[in-house]
Amino acid sequence: MDVTADSHQAVCRARRAGLTCYDHSLPRSEGTSGRLSPMRLSPLTVLVLALAVSGCASTAAPGAAQSPTTTPRAQHSPPPASAWNWPVYHHDPARSGFAAATPPAGPLSIAWTRPLDGAVYGQPLAIGGLVIVATEGDSVYGLDRTTGAVRWRAHLGTPVPLSSLPCGDIDPLGITGTPVYSPATGLVYAVAETAGYRHMLAGVSITSGRVRFMRDIPTPDGQPRFDQQRAALALAGGRVYVAFGGLDGDCGQYRGSVVGAPASGSGPLVSYLVPTARGGGIWATGGPVVGPGGTIYVSIGNGAATQAPFDGSDSVTALSADLHRAGIFAPAVWAADNAADLDLGSMSPAVLPSGLILAAGKRGTGYLLDGSRLGGVAGQAAAAQVCQAYGGPSVRGTVAYIPCGDGGTAAVDTAGRRIHVLWRGPPTAAGSPVLGGGAVWVTDWGAGTLYQLDMATGHVRHQIALGSPLPHFASPSLSGRLVLIGTMSGVVAVSGA
Repeated sequence: MDVTADSHQAVCRARRAGLTCYDHSLPRSEGTSGRLSPMRLSPLTVLVLALAVSGCASTAAPGAAQSPTTTPRAQHSPPPASAWNWPVYHHDPARSGFAAATPPAGPLSIAWTRPLDGAVYGQPLAIGGLVIVATEGDSVYGLDRTTGAVRWRAHLGTPVPLSSLPCGDIDPLGITGTPVYSPATGLVYAVAETAGYRHMLAGVSITSGRVRFMRDIPTPDGQPRFDQQRAALALAGGRVYVAFGGLDGDCGQYRGSVVGAPASGSGPLVSYLVPTARGGGIWATGGPVVGPGGTIYVSIGNGAATQAPFDGSDSVTALSADLHRAGIFAPAVWAADNAADLDLGSMSPAVLPSGLILAAGKRGTGYLLDGSRLGGVAGQAAAAQVCQAYGGPSVRGTVAYIPCGDGGTAAVDTAGRRIHVLWRGPPTAAGSPVLGGGAVWVTDWGAGTLYQLDMATGHVRHQIALGSPLPHFASPSLSGRLVLIGTMSGVVAVSGA
C-alpha cells in the first residue's frame, strides 16, 4: 500500500504561515483561471478554500510510485453535505439515477479534462468540492470539482496485466467497480484488484486521501484469478457490499457472489454464493441495489444448469442484510437462457417507488416483479419485449430508463402493472442513462459522445464529443451544472447549462 503525499513542501510552506498556496507544477486544465496572488487568511478560511479550489495537491505524475512514509496534506473534517453530491453509483442506494437539485439543462461545453493513470470504468462521485474517481491503475483520486486539478491521490497497489489473466478485456485490471462514499465514516470505499489476484477493499479519507485501511476480500468461490469485481459497491446498515462475476469470456470455474464487509474496516464478513455449479456472475455495472427495508437485490447471470432443477442463476435474487436469500425470480425460459447466454445478469434491477421491480437482460424481455415477493420461476406480474439491456437503469416515478445494447435508451412506463415502451433514444447511445435538469443524460461509449435527451420524447436536445473513447456501459454523474464522465484515459467534466 502507498498513499499520496505533498511532495512540494517548499511550495506549500506558506500554508503553515496562514497563506494560501497553489501547486503550479500541476498541468492546467481547460477552463482553469490564472495564478492567484497569495493573501493572509485564517486557518479556517484556508480549509474552506481547500475544498473549493486547487490547493496544496499532490504533484506526483499519474501512475508514479508514492512514498508510504510521507503524510498527505492534513484536513480535519469532511466537506459539508451538498445537494450536488453524487455519493454512489446512480446517486442513491436504490440506484434511481435521479438528481433532483440539478439546474435546468442547457447547451453543452467542455469545462475541464483530467488525464489520470488509467481508464475510469466506474462512475465519478461528487462530494462537496471534490470529484472522486478510481482507475484501472489502482488509484483513487480526489479532483477539484471546479478545475479538475489533482488534490490528492491514493495508490492502492499494482494492477494485474491482461497477459497474466486467463481471459478478460481490461488491461490492466485494477479498480473497475464504482466506489461508494459514507458520510458517517468520511471514507470512500473502493476494491482494487492487485498482483497475486487479490481483491483489496480500501477505505480512503475524503479530506486527505490517506488510506485508513486495506482489507483482503477473499472471493467465496475460492477462484480469485477467475473473478472480476465489476459491479458498483453498495453501502447499507454499516456494511459495504462487494459483488463478483467472471472475466470477459467466462473462463474458469468461477461462481458469482456478494460479500458484505463492515464499513469500519474490521469485523466478520458475510457472503452469498450463487448455488450453481459454475457461472452465475453478478457483474452488471449497477451492482447490488438497496430496496425498501434494506433488502438487497442483485441480477445474476447464466449458470451451468440447462435443465431442471433450477440452480439459482439467470435470476433476480433478494438478499437480507446478512446476505441470506430472501426471494428469487427466474424466467420460465431460464434453462434456455443459460444454454444460449441470454440471462438477466447484464442489467441491475430497476427498483420503482411503487415497490415493483423491472428486470431485463440479454434476451430482451422485460419482467415486472413484485419486490416484496419475487415469485420464483415464472412469477412475474407482467412481461413484454423491451430491449437487450446492459448496465444500470434509472427511475423516475413509474418510468424506468433502460440501457439498451440493441438500440438507444428505452423509456418504459410501468403504470397499471404493465410494461409500455414510451420511446427509444439515439440508436448508438448504449450507455447507462441518468436523470436531472429535466433531461436524460446518456453516452455513446463507442463514439465518445454525450447526449442530452428530452425526458418526454427521447429527442436529442444537445450532444457533445468528449474527445476520448469511453469504457463499456459508461454512465455520467450529475453535480450541479457539471456532467462528469469517466473515459479510457481519465475524466471529463461537461458544463450542462
